[in-house]
Amino acid sequence: MSTPGHEADSVAPTAAHMQPNTVAHGAHNHAEGPLLKLAVGAIGVVFGDIGTSPLYAMRDTFAGHHKLPLDHLHIFGIVSLMFWSMMVIVTLKYVSVIMRADNKGEGGSLALLALINKNVGGKRWSPWIVLLGVFATALFYGDSMITPAVSVLGAIEGVAVYNPAMERMVVPIVVGILIALFMIQSRGTAKVATFFGPMMLLYFGTISVLGLVSIAQMPGVLWALSPHHAAAMFVADPFRGFLAMGSAVLAVTGAEALYADMGHFGRPPIRVSWLFFVLPALVLNYLGQASLLIREPAALESPFYFLAPDWFQWPLLVIASAAAIIASQAVISGAFSVTQQAIQLGFIPRMTIKHTSETAAGQIYIPVINTALMIAVVILVLVFQRSSNLTAAYGIAVTGAMTIDNVLLAVVLFNMWKWPKLVSVPLLVLFFVLDAAYLAANFTKIPDGGWVPLAMGLAIFTLLTTWSRGRALMRQNMAEAAMPIDVFAKSAHASAARVSGTAIYMASAAIGVPSALLHNIKHNKVLHERVVILTVAIQDVPYVDEEYRFAITDLGQGFYKMVLRFGFLEDTDVPNALKNVTMCGAPFKMMTTSFFLSRQTLIPSAKPGMAIWREKLFSWMLRNAASAMEFFRLPTNRVVELGSQVEI
Repeated sequence: MSTPGHEADSVAPTAAHMQPNTVAHGAHNHAEGPLLKLAVGAIGVVFGDIGTSPLYAMRDTFAGHHKLPLDHLHIFGIVSLMFWSMMVIVTLKYVSVIMRADNKGEGGSLALLALINKNVGGKRWSPWIVLLGVFATALFYGDSMITPAVSVLGAIEGVAVYNPAMERMVVPIVVGILIALFMIQSRGTAKVATFFGPMMLLYFGTISVLGLVSIAQMPGVLWALSPHHAAAMFVADPFRGFLAMGSAVLAVTGAEALYADMGHFGRPPIRVSWLFFVLPALVLNYLGQASLLIREPAALESPFYFLAPDWFQWPLLVIASAAAIIASQAVISGAFSVTQQAIQLGFIPRMTIKHTSETAAGQIYIPVINTALMIAVVILVLVFQRSSNLTAAYGIAVTGAMTIDNVLLAVVLFNMWKWPKLVSVPLLVLFFVLDAAYLAANFTKIPDGGWVPLAMGLAIFTLLTTWSRGRALMRQNMAEAAMPIDVFAKSAHASAARVSGTAIYMASAAIGVPSALLHNIKHNKVLHERVVILTVAIQDVPYVDEEYRFAITDLGQGFYKMVLRFGFLEDTDVPNALKNVTMCGAPFKMMTTSFFLSRQTLIPSAKPGMAIWREKLFSWMLRNAASAMEFFRLPTNRVVELGSQVEI
């Protein structure tokens, strides 16, 4: 078994594993502007997923895989359950508590994991926390596949509701929309995104008015918000009430987006838009659907669409479809951002990352991820056909990630914030009980499609952990055979001819001599007048301040050791960063600078490390990773690659 790869990616371990004198700071990078403007922008990007839940949540709770009677007890009970779930899970857990745990302004499972690793890494239980965080990321990818399929299906199914003769056209229309959505990703979403906020404002305003009109015909439905109705349902019908939680959780899908997208808008705009606009709109619409179902049980076919009067049915279909597409776009963009973080933190191989905006650093496009998501989403639509079939798969991915977030939150509360147990323990118990109940209810739907996100999550988790472990083994084995840099610098000066120019040798660790340098002097017997051993170190913060960008050591005889630091949300543009270096002799000029990369070939070994099948998987991933030259933005005509063999 053999495969080529670059010096363990030429990327050093994250800050938590670096030398004590390595210091990095991060800067907040979310948008700036008036609070109201940012709140409108957040409505367009952050709340598409949870905002489109009314399309299918109420219908699938009563007509899904575990049907409920359409009576006063169950309708009021479900609305009460949905409302208080939004209050506890979204408002209390995410908006009020978890969003405080930002990593220099950034949120999401990986950002939180990096924050925890930086502050409490090295403890006996910390590796398990890392694994949980990685699995939450794997579940996010499953969510990224299911959300576009279920959202667009749920919206376009309105065509069949209003015109049953067009039912056979639903799946082809959905597939066409989704393929078109993925095809335009390479062009960027900057121009389209300007319409996201106003369009979602129109959508939320529309569902609010439709809900109010229906509530006006039965004002007593407002009493459904009382928590005693949910309790009464569980007391009178505990088994079916428990099963119904598997669908009722659809009302809070997308709650993680509030946290993951915090870096784009900041905490206050997201809180304002949720508390004063999105939450009221959702509550009004669910109450309106409840009123409609009590008055007209036949509307269960699609209580969302039947809220509209005849003259507004097709406009509602257009508005809801636009909202579903926006929700899908937000999840796709989120998958690109999470992938970039995972690459920088060492859980995913290098991939080609293209920027679609000259001004917005966060607007990126990753061709491999885009293609993989498109294929997966289209297959899901073709296999499951209806949104009600897909919601069985949807719930497990969401509740699994929410439950893992509770574990990460517990670490933050007890080990970082040092909250008093009198406050933190009751909060955590409340979150764990509710999320565990939802997760258990969704496990009952594993035979009906719930196995899909579990299988996806397990496969992606295996890929992520295999890559991380394989890289660690490569670094370890290369470090064991490495010669100290200072010793090499003293001995090599007298044993090789010096030529003009600068040679930069990319190294995966800040200690030891890169194999490319050893091979160059062995075979060519020359050294450039300036030799720089460069390590790119990805830190556990999103962005690194320029004053902490470099750490340079002058080894004498024209040798320098440099550590170049980037945050996990920054581009690793090495030539651009080198323009600002003034402590390494003369300024760097790309026309007189050569970059030397080590290309490793993995060979079988009896050393304990990974199982053979994981070694083969790691080899395949390494072979298909993007080139270091492209990843580090190195000039194509200034790169030299030299090979070596490595055992793992």
